[in-house]
Amino acid sequence: MESNIFDMGKIDIAWCPGCGNFAILKALKAALAELEITPHNLVMVSGIGQAAKIPHYLRANVFNGLHGRALPPATAIKAVNPDLTVIAESGDGDMYGEGGNHLINTMRRNPDITNIVHNNMVYGLTKGQASPTSRMGFKTPVQVRGVAIEPFNPIALGIALDASFVARAFAGDFEQMKEILIKAISHHGYALVDILQPCVSFNKLNTYEWFKTHTYYLDNAHDPTDRTAAFGVALEENKMALGVIYQNSERACFETTTTVYEDNKGPFCNRKPNLEKLNDLITSKGR
Repeated sequence: MESNIFDMGKIDIAWCPGCGNFAILKALKAALAELEITPHNLVMVSGIGQAAKIPHYLRANVFNGLHGRALPPATAIKAVNPDLTVIAESGDGDMYGEGGNHLINTMRRNPDITNIVHNNMVYGLTKGQASPTSRMGFKTPVQVRGVAIEPFNPIALGIALDASFVARAFAGDFEQMKEILIKAISHHGYALVDILQPCVSFNKLNTYEWFKTHTYYLDNAHDPTDRTAAFGVALEENKMALGVIYQNSERACFETTTTVYEDNKGPFCNRKPNLEKLNDLITSKGR
């Protein structure tokens, strides 16, 4: 399948020239095409921000929600129709800041969705204040003396909560990013992909060159099923690891553990409502 099946034609794209979001969009289209996922069977869910505009720039079913609130509707969409490929994506501010509580509980529930986070270590849409992943000392128009707290570590959080797939990619390495996305989307369960993505307008510290010198790729000696070793990798300070850091394929998915699928494996959204039971429920209320 060709990746241009997801193209929207001549549309205005709001990102700055050189923004890492362009590469992420291209890699996502390529990954979906290689997996032969059609626009009809794909649902993209996002919150608010520059990263959250990706669903507007490719052909798919789209739910664009509130700031930080992409994961609950993504979980619900997958639960009512497990046949769909569901991808929740937004930026580090949206997912790790406003959406932090939803992130924690989605990792715990383990729905079969892919969670792509564009991590540029800054709030790009609102013009440059520090985000949860901004490095200490990073100066902004708001944090004029520099960020004073340790950056949020989504990789360590995911492994601590036994998220069933935890990976990190870099927007400057197209092929490697595409392969990581393919693995994440193919994984049966919740998959976090933290993508290091330069913001060329509002983050002059964490540039393409900075990411290249502060990252490295895991080699074949790394065992992603070894949770203890993966947690050690997540806590490394000098350089950030790229690749699949942790994977647990033994966890049951949220939608498979709900009672609505105990006796009927068909998508819940395709079932006819039982009006008799619904009426009994309504009329018995308050008894």
